[in-house]
Amino acid sequence: MPNIESAIKRVRTNEKANEANSAKLSKMRTAMKKFEQAVEANADNAQELLVAATREIDVVSAKGLIHQNKANREKSRLAKKLAK
Repeated sequence: MPNIESAIKRVRTNEKANEANSAKLSKMRTAMKKFEQAVEANADNAQELLVAATREIDVVSAKGLIHQNKANREKSRLAKKLAK
């Protein structure tokens, strides 16, 4: 644990940011999994879940948590699954 006051504050800030970033990534993964399960089950709401998953991917990418190329790749893979 740091002794300097500003370093102590920085640790607190980093912990908060880490929790927020982890939550956003988790939300994205959950949306992707829900979509994939809907596609496997031939659910009627697969298109809506694709839109939701794409939105979550875009949010995470905009925050810089994943690279833009990865975001595009994931969105492409999800769309491809729906098209099958």
